[in-house]
Amino acid sequence: MKIILMMAMTADGIVARDSSHKADWTSKADKKAFIAETKKHGVIIMGETTYRTIGRPLPGRLNLVLTMEPEKRAAESVPGVLEFYRGSPAEVVAHLSGKGYQSAVLGGGPYTNASFLKAGLVDEVLITIEPKLFGNGMTFAKGQDLDVNLVYISSAPLGDNAVQIRYQVAK
Repeated sequence: MKIILMMAMTADGIVARDSSHKADWTSKADKKAFIAETKKHGVIIMGETTYRTIGRPLPGRLNLVLTMEPEKRAAESVPGVLEFYRGSPAEVVAHLSGKGYQSAVLGGGPYTNASFLKAGLVDEVLITIEPKLFGNGMTFAKGQDLDVNLVYISSAPLGDNAVQIRYQVAK
């Protein structure tokens, strides 16, 4: 199964000011690219904190929310739309493969991103660089010790002065 880590960040490498910061600072062009990419793959994987900042399931794709206590969120679950799941990155990939998915977008947050990277399960990294500076805040793998080499695939302007860069994870 192919996993694409997709994030937007400021030009100084910040993905959010703090864990409750909504992604309302990203451009319309990034939002359009995010919608297209996640719908193309049919599933987005995210942590519970990221889901809380979004506040609702994203339509037209499976929202797989990783949580330590999925049973507490069972009443909110809608099969094929919003599912809460507990498992290692390898178990998540096996779970989604078992449902017939061939690829998925990994949409964060920092702990979720780092856990998939550390497990060697990320195939591509797709980053939107927004024309903004925050100075302080969270990086896409905040506080995690990583050593991941990337191979440039492509880059393109998205519009709204944003640029999207696609890398392959060197394995």
